[in-house]
Amino acid sequence: MNKKILCLLVCCLGMHVAVGQVGKYLPKFMRKILLDTDSGRSSSLIPLPVFNSAPETGLEFGGSVLYSFYADTLHRETRVSNIFTYGTVTTKGQNRFGLSTSHWYAQNKYHYSASLSYVNFPANFYGVGNSTRAIDAERITEKRFKFFMGGEKLWTKGVYAGLLAGVLSSKYSSTNTGIFETDPTIEHREGGTNLLFGPSFVYDTRDNNTYTNTGFEVVSSYVLYKGIYGSNGYNGGLFTIEATQYNHLSKRLNLAFDLYDTNLTGGESPFYLLPAMGSDELMRGYYNGRFRDRNYVAAQAELRYRFSKRFGLAFFGGGGKVFREEFSFDDWKPSYGGGLRYFFDVEKGLDISFDYAVGEQRAGENRQGGFYIRLGEAF
Repeated sequence: MNKKILCLLVCCLGMHVAVGQVGKYLPKFMRKILLDTDSGRSSSLIPLPVFNSAPETGLEFGGSVLYSFYADTLHRETRVSNIFTYGTVTTKGQNRFGLSTSHWYAQNKYHYSASLSYVNFPANFYGVGNSTRAIDAERITEKRFKFFMGGEKLWTKGVYAGLLAGVLSSKYSSTNTGIFETDPTIEHREGGTNLLFGPSFVYDTRDNNTYTNTGFEVVSSYVLYKGIYGSNGYNGGLFTIEATQYNHLSKRLNLAFDLYDTNLTGGESPFYLLPAMGSDELMRGYYNGRFRDRNYVAAQAELRYRFSKRFGLAFFGGGGKVFREEFSFDDWKPSYGGGLRYFFDVEKGLDISFDYAVGEQRAGENRQGGFYIRLGEAF
């Protein structure tokens, strides 16, 4: 087992024992989150601090809060709803904020989601394509505002259909004269503002929407982008489809498979709309945006072992790539790793995930990798 994962396991076990010893001194809502394991359908709230440090940002600090609840307590099949928010600031003046919600109504007949986010943060830009080089990395500043909302209605067993809408406004700048400024293939490097609208389709037979044991899910959408203000000449779209299969192998063991594909349509390729590889959910181990292009495909599998009510382990592997036109398995990139799960709400299956993942090692570079702390499962 990776030393980092082993240390996390020891720390979490120690934390759980310590909480049990001092539980009577904690506020009631914290005792409920960390110690209760009853099957009541009450709401729960978990706050988490955020600390980070990097040369380009200085000290970053803030916090996040997840509030989970049941919109309908009469029918046990109604899924868990949630509201999640986070916010951080840095000592060098950057900041980011997000607010999102996923709402399931009685007997899962309607599902609504919405998100609002603002980012004013530095990022690394490596260029476009599946073979970018670390030596070309250029620091750029991103200022992005996004509002997105959607809703689906259950039309027949497992089948949902609905609409998505929103607005995305992005602005980018760089003080250097590197690849971001000089590469002529990079389109709309200054950013732009777009309205978003399109249909969504979901087929969902999962037994629950948090820690899923069995079932199948397909989520697809086609979002049209219409430029406004300085971008009013842009018209394009983004088609996305993701299929996930969950298999319950034994009382404590689950195996999940995930396939993902997204494609930018239209005659132009604004770099900030290009699908980007790497996140805490898919292609873990890669810096988000290290590889980006008009098309992105990926696949992953994850073996989940829940050895107690509070703790579990996960081992995952997969691969993916971005490409401009025709797909091939040339330069297919691996992603694999493992992690620890701590279930802070046993009844709802809500957990904190600690994952360490690695990717490819390109010639002359260190092997790509990353450590992730996330609320909930990757998929």
